[in-house]
Amino acid sequence: MLGSTHGTLTTDSRRARVIACGEDRPGPAVHDRVADLDVSGRPLYADVPDLTRFFRPESVAVIGASDTEGRPNTGITRQLLDWAGRVGARVHPVHPARSSVFGLPCVASVAELPGPVDLAVLLVADPLPLIAELSEAKVKFVVAFASGFAETGEAGAEAQERLAEAVRRSGLRLLGPNTNLNAFERFREDLTGPAIALITQSGHQGRPVFALQELGIRLSHWAPTGNEADLETADFLSWFAEQPEVGAIAAYVEGLKDGRAFLLAADRAARRGVPVVAVKVGRTEAGARTAASHTGKLTGADDVVDAAMRQYGVIRVDALDQLQDTAALLARAKPPRAEGVVVYSISGGTGAHVADLAAGAGLRLPGLPPEKQAELHQWIPEYLSVANPVDNGGHPVGDERGRKIIDALLADPAVGVLICPVTGPFPPLSDKLVRDLVDAAEETDKLVCVVWGSPAGTEPAYREVLLGSSRVATFRTVGNCLTAVRAWLDHHRFVADYRSPFDAAPRTPSPSFRKAEALVQPGRQLSEHAAKQLLRAYGVRVPREQLVTSAAAAVRAAGQVGYPVVMKASGAQIAHKTELGLVKIGLTSASQVRDAYRELTDIARYEGVGLDGVLVCQMVEQGVEMMVGVTHDDLFGPTVTVGLGGILVEVLHDAAVRVPPFGEDQARAMLGELRGRALLSGVRGRPPADVDALVEVVLRVQRMALELGERIAELDINPLVVLPRGQGAVALDALVVCR
Repeated sequence: MLGSTHGTLTTDSRRARVIACGEDRPGPAVHDRVADLDVSGRPLYADVPDLTRFFRPESVAVIGASDTEGRPNTGITRQLLDWAGRVGARVHPVHPARSSVFGLPCVASVAELPGPVDLAVLLVADPLPLIAELSEAKVKFVVAFASGFAETGEAGAEAQERLAEAVRRSGLRLLGPNTNLNAFERFREDLTGPAIALITQSGHQGRPVFALQELGIRLSHWAPTGNEADLETADFLSWFAEQPEVGAIAAYVEGLKDGRAFLLAADRAARRGVPVVAVKVGRTEAGARTAASHTGKLTGADDVVDAAMRQYGVIRVDALDQLQDTAALLARAKPPRAEGVVVYSISGGTGAHVADLAAGAGLRLPGLPPEKQAELHQWIPEYLSVANPVDNGGHPVGDERGRKIIDALLADPAVGVLICPVTGPFPPLSDKLVRDLVDAAEETDKLVCVVWGSPAGTEPAYREVLLGSSRVATFRTVGNCLTAVRAWLDHHRFVADYRSPFDAAPRTPSPSFRKAEALVQPGRQLSEHAAKQLLRAYGVRVPREQLVTSAAAAVRAAGQVGYPVVMKASGAQIAHKTELGLVKIGLTSASQVRDAYRELTDIARYEGVGLDGVLVCQMVEQGVEMMVGVTHDDLFGPTVTVGLGGILVEVLHDAAVRVPPFGEDQARAMLGELRGRALLSGVRGRPPADVDALVEVVLRVQRMALELGERIAELDINPLVVLPRGQGAVALDALVVCR
């Protein structure tokens, strides 16, 4: 862990700085309104609530306060009194049958409160009847601990919706229901440096991050969002990103209430350069079921959630220990000076193992140059490898050679990170080693990481020296170290290049939209002919083709299109033409065309399929078959998918997804995620494909998704044949289902 009660580290980037001493956090102008809407009428900027008086109220009303020992409300009241004393807030107990609580005057109702109240805490079973009274009293924030809402099923969900509607009408802001006391915990005030702000939908799951304070890592806020009838994860994420003391935001998320709001909040954090690390439940069907039963929310399709988080720089981890370590490193470590990682150990086996794992984690381990290796061999025996990983053999760490080796490694311009695994304590050598590492870290602006592998963790070298350092990042496992270092490098690379896609999102419909709107048929699936007209409207290239309704017309069309041709039945209810035998390829003569027309129409009559005609199409033979599509996600709305096409899309499921809006960089990144991306580069003597044309199609389909929005339930271009470089891409088939 990085951390201690002395010294500070700052996170710095081209876009933002985290300042631990009360300075401003400079960054680009960020909108605080939802007045700016995209072409589909959705907000482009997060509307950030001012939560200052939630976390630092001047006055607090405790509704249902008690001082009768043994009652649950008494313990809660006592904790609230302690917390209010720490933040300097006045407390007003409210109870109809008491004149005082813990020596404080108690009023019988909300209407009798002696003055303005910033925060009301409801210790009652049903908060709904109190909302109107609290609104009348001009209360700003309300916390509802009561359970029995959406987490319990349909009836509870209906009760929660009634509560949410009452809150919407009232103008106050509500945390909960089904929340807890985590926001009112005792945070250590003796710790310095950038802090972690914590958001959890399950209070218990935030405990490991909260416990980081015992290792010297500062926490500034904890938002236990519960069922999110009103205030949600996105609200706290947006507000935390604006707080100068927050160096990183850690989140445990079971379900997202509003996918768009979450992306707007993540966008705000990305603009400010504030790292967000999240555990998101729902990778598996079992996890999704559990999350739904616990919070009553949708988890969303996990591949879409995963892609959306990456798109906006949210670092997703799987376990709470990873959340701890990654958030701590990102909050407190300086930006990288270089991306190269060097592994330094006293054991060749340990070094080789860690280096192998580091490379597998995507970290770059540059070979040290000959002159650097020669320098290291002044202190390390010649028979030991110092190319990277560096094996010192053990003995040099016991004298002055140990520090010289560390300094020499950190002086290499290609090295930005030094990782030293200590598999177990071996005093006095291990004591001298960690002291040298700590001292060297104080004098460098590069990252020094130590993995302390002792299962006990009680050794002075660990408890006092390593955890006493504000500059060394100390981990207990190699896996967590590598995960955190990779996330740290990725984050700084991401924010250095970040340009918000919302800034460039279209505000007004394009000329293409006006053409396409007339082609949409609500509640119906379009025929292939109509679907291709829709693609043409947005500039997506389709083959030369004609829709015909007779064999003679088919022959004339084939002559105009040019042999060989493909013939396909075209009808609104035909989804899989090949399976029904409604596609004929490679036709080279008029007689074949006449026969194909008759056969296609006969099959259609037999299968009971209505036709609007038969398509006579140009045959496109050479190219890479891809697919580009649009689907509607329950959380995020329209999403765009690209992947290998033809039958491979069903066999390999090799696809990448993004949530519009996004730019060319993200479109190219999608292609980079595909396992079959090498096909686009040209394999087995085939020419490279026209990747630029493929990217252009993805962007045009994205524009279609943004503008047609709710009108399109599904769009599938498959196959999209990407021709050799410079020749474009052609949509051979298309399926469009309208909402």
